[in-house]
Amino acid sequence: MPLRKWVKSANFAIEGILHAAKTQRHLRYHFYSAAIVLLASYILGVSRTEFLIISLSVIAVLLAEMLNTAIEAIVDIISTEHNEKARIVKDIAAGAVFVTAFGVAVVGYIILFPYIRDVFNKGLYITKHSKEEIAIMSFILVLILVVITKATTGKGHPLRGGLPSGHAALAFSVWVAITYITENFITSILCFTLAVLIAQSRIIRKIHTRWEVILGSLMGALVTFLLFRLFS
Repeated sequence: MPLRKWVKSANFAIEGILHAAKTQRHLRYHFYSAAIVLLASYILGVSRTEFLIISLSVIAVLLAEMLNTAIEAIVDIISTEHNEKARIVKDIAAGAVFVTAFGVAVVGYIILFPYIRDVFNKGLYITKHSKEEIAIMSFILVLILVVITKATTGKGHPLRGGLPSGHAALAFSVWVAITYITENFITSILCFTLAVLIAQSRIIRKIHTRWEVILGSLMGALVTFLLFRLFS
């Protein structure tokens, strides 16, 4: 598949995520919860296996909520008037979300409770992580924040327009991460220049306003900087 078509397909897919986040309050709550749980797991220092289980559990909840949204939309298209069977279908889909969320809550409790108990007994100790792990976590959190912010403002597409600029946010997140990983001035300058060019291109092509690009750049850089200061 040509790169242009792949990017277009990815934009449609992410647009679906953004539309669901804009229109479904519960999905936005799940995104908030996902960011908080992943960050808390990182702070508490869960093992890699436990972190993988938590990550997959978070994905399962988001997936269930999005499928529920899609099913409700299909039912509304097929059945424009009140229908008992349509109500049952919606209830079952909502029940699937509830079962998934409840199961994930139990899994989270089993994994995180010993770590939280240690915090009360011994005090909070922020676990340190490798720079590569922090870079990946920063990228994920910045992406989640971009989706949440665009869903809250209700403007723009995931890869085009709206507040903030996702391209600028991710570009400056990568710049800060590479600066910490390489600790090389020349490499940092080159990456910063590339991030500025990416951000500037969004303004030149009139995809974003200057304010949207600035906020996106600050979001990506500050979140990544704070995570590296916190965990490294």
